[in-house]
Amino acid sequence: MKAIGLKDFNALSDRQRMHLLFEVCSSPIWARRVVAGSPFRDAEALYDRADRILAELPDAEIDAALDGHPRIGASVSAAHNPSSAREQARVADAGEAVKTALAAKNREYEDRFGYVYLVCASGRPADELLAILTDRLDNDPETERRVMRNELAKINRLRLERLLSEPT
Repeated sequence: MKAIGLKDFNALSDRQRMHLLFEVCSSPIWARRVVAGSPFRDAEALYDRADRILAELPDAEIDAALDGHPRIGASVSAAHNPSSAREQARVADAGEAVKTALAAKNREYEDRFGYVYLVCASGRPADELLAILTDRLDNDPETERRVMRNELAKINRLRLERLLSEPT
């Protein structure tokens, strides 16, 4: 995702803005509702709207958003999912034991909760992400759903900030 700045983002057509927002979050409803609030007076207005829309989404649409996120530790192609590849870059350096444990815990998590383990992985090493995953397996489904939504909001915010950072 190329940084374009808020002024250029606001100057795009609705369709172009939606396309960029799909790179942030794969929920079509989220992207459509965020775009409906444009143009944005400042970046904070966009972030606030994005957060508010995400908080209002029904679970089925959150599941659509999760479809855009690969498993933590899975092979992620920068060509197919550049945001996830960047965010999980430190996982690639992990030893095989940690990668194997992540894969096993990911499956356990998905069996328990019914969706992919989501965490804001940016800048975090694999062993830290594994520890967080292990801890979250103790959550009840309602608590975990809330935690996952918060993590999705953090990821969306990070991606929006990257999108709006002025081009270099």
